[in-house]
Amino acid sequence: MPQLPAPGYPDDVRARLEADAREVIARYPDSRSALLPLLHLVQAEEGHVTRTGQRFCAEMLDLTTAEVTAVATFYSMYRRKPSGDYQVGVCTNTLCAVMGGDAIFDALQDHLGVGNGETTDDGKVTLEHIECNAACDFAPVVMVNWEFFDNQTVASAKSLVDDLRAGTQVEPTRGAPLCTFKDTARILAGFPDERPGAVEASGGAGHASLIGLLLAKGETAPARVVHPRGSGAPRDEPPHDPSPTEHLSSHDAPQDTSASDPAHPAGPVAEEGE
Repeated sequence: MPQLPAPGYPDDVRARLEADAREVIARYPDSRSALLPLLHLVQAEEGHVTRTGQRFCAEMLDLTTAEVTAVATFYSMYRRKPSGDYQVGVCTNTLCAVMGGDAIFDALQDHLGVGNGETTDDGKVTLEHIECNAACDFAPVVMVNWEFFDNQTVASAKSLVDDLRAGTQVEPTRGAPLCTFKDTARILAGFPDERPGAVEASGGAGHASLIGLLLAKGETAPARVVHPRGSGAPRDEPPHDPSPTEHLSSHDAPQDTSASDPAHPAGPVAEEGE
């Protein structure tokens, strides 16, 4: 059966959101260009984009709810059902997968007792697989509310989600300190992060990501080993030449690969036509 029109926000919530929405809309020459940040704004209110939130966006931008729904359901950053305080995304794309991302994702599903896109009973963690976190040189990568946790292992990923559920402070490998998913959504809507030092901590690309740029400029990039979270090694040790036993991505792949599994060698096993 067709759904009834979505209910509106309570008057006090509506007034507060309208003031924020008008500030966002004023940044754009065409009001409908403000739809993406407005969807983040309503997501910051309830933790996901509700039908009420979609109705609000449509009314503020003079769009139909169908137009708003088409956008809200296209982008995966907009949640369509209640989710946790911390969105834990495990990259399972090619490089992260072979470096251990698949093993991490499977282990976290068992450890947390949830499936892809599901939330723990305490409402703390929503687990999902991500197609790419754009950090292949730090594989395997896990993101929490879009902050990076590089060079993960099954053990470190389990420790990470346990700390999130226990309320223990955790520090991203790169980027600003963690905040809740609702707070992250408000920042993505275009409102400043008011936490002291958070903007300065956001930093830029990691060392490994910049090596290609240095080489293009004719500079020599020193080798640097980044150790996995929880290894006990310093996180920002001085650059040094790696020994033959060290792996430039911080650790050997936790699953067999063509380079480490003699039973599955890389490359063709016979000449073409044989």
